[in-house]
Amino acid sequence: MQLERNREEIEARGFRVAALTYDDADILASFAQRVKLGYPLLSDPDSEIIKKFGILNETVPPDHRLYGIPHPGEYWIGKDGRVQTKLFEQNYRDRFTAGRTLVRLGESEAAATATRIEAQHLTATVWASDDTVRGGNRVALVVDLELPEKMHVYAPSVEGYIPIDWQTEEVEGLEYFDVEYPEAEMLRLEAINETVPVYEGRLRLIRDVRFGQADDLGGLLDEGKIRLRGKLRYQACDDKVCYLPQELDLEWGFAFEVHDRTRAE
Repeated sequence: MQLERNREEIEARGFRVAALTYDDADILASFAQRVKLGYPLLSDPDSEIIKKFGILNETVPPDHRLYGIPHPGEYWIGKDGRVQTKLFEQNYRDRFTAGRTLVRLGESEAAATATRIEAQHLTATVWASDDTVRGGNRVALVVDLELPEKMHVYAPSVEGYIPIDWQTEEVEGLEYFDVEYPEAEMLRLEAINETVPVYEGRLRLIRDVRFGQADDLGGLLDEGKIRLRGKLRYQACDDKVCYLPQELDLEWGFAFEVHDRTRAE
């Protein structure tokens, strides 16, 4: 379902969607018809292709009913037939979302549900790769920043100054990953004879988060909705003045879907 939700956006960027599973073709046909999938499901009942790709989940013993399942993952293949990126998880319940991968490939713009914040000396646009999630989904939280001309903020590697810093509210049932910052520019400050790492103009900060299953989320899940919160701290400077440090409140909202447990006939 998550792939189907993103299929048109994926196809608009020159990719085509297909899924491979060890399930029987009749089971796949029943599922595809019931949920109205617009992309093909490929059956590999003996896991021959799965084994050739080296993605068989070997933690499952041969006598187990789930033997033959692959590690959950994605191959993103360009028009030249080369793999652009490969993403795999160890736990069969965990999944990278297609929206998250589009963000990582630089193929996605701010969502319609983005929140725009006009802050002191910069503008922040806060959004996520997906609006709807399920347990095990790994999505990208995004903060796009735009600074006026001649204004800068300090990169995390700076010494002796206050760097930009994105903190999240730690909540049981969520796994946050490290923030990915863009490469900094080196700015020469002639007045104080220093060269420092900074960001100017536009930049994008990305942080992945993995959602636990519904039972793991506890009080975070409220009538099918989830809200995540964080803070962005920074100190903006121009070519003459360093202004007082600022702190922005960040928030992302998601609808939470339960997994489809309907058995195919």
